[in-house]
Amino acid sequence: MQQRRWIDYLSDEDLGFLKRFLLASGTLKDLAAQYGISYPTVRLRLDRLIEKVKVIDADSRAGHFETTLRSLHAEARMDADAFRVLLNAYRVEEEARASRTA
Repeated sequence: MQQRRWIDYLSDEDLGFLKRFLLASGTLKDLAAQYGISYPTVRLRLDRLIEKVKVIDADSRAGHFETTLRSLHAEARMDADAFRVLLNAYRVEEEARASRTA
């Protein structure tokens, strides 16, 4: 199975934002005007997208579920407590699965 690339984890919304960012030559002020929102809001969106890409690149051994979970947390779509609970539950399940097949 081929490993997914970082761009494969981006939503259509993320890709649209990146496209507009590129077409605005990376000028956040222009991007804010296009979206009709404040500069700090655009900056926050970009910072979250950067964190998402960093998380995806951080551990190439992580599976699809873990990478998706980390991406949601990086986007602030999941709070830290929920992230930890779900990640721990996933790891316990994976360890149990591995011990059954060993």
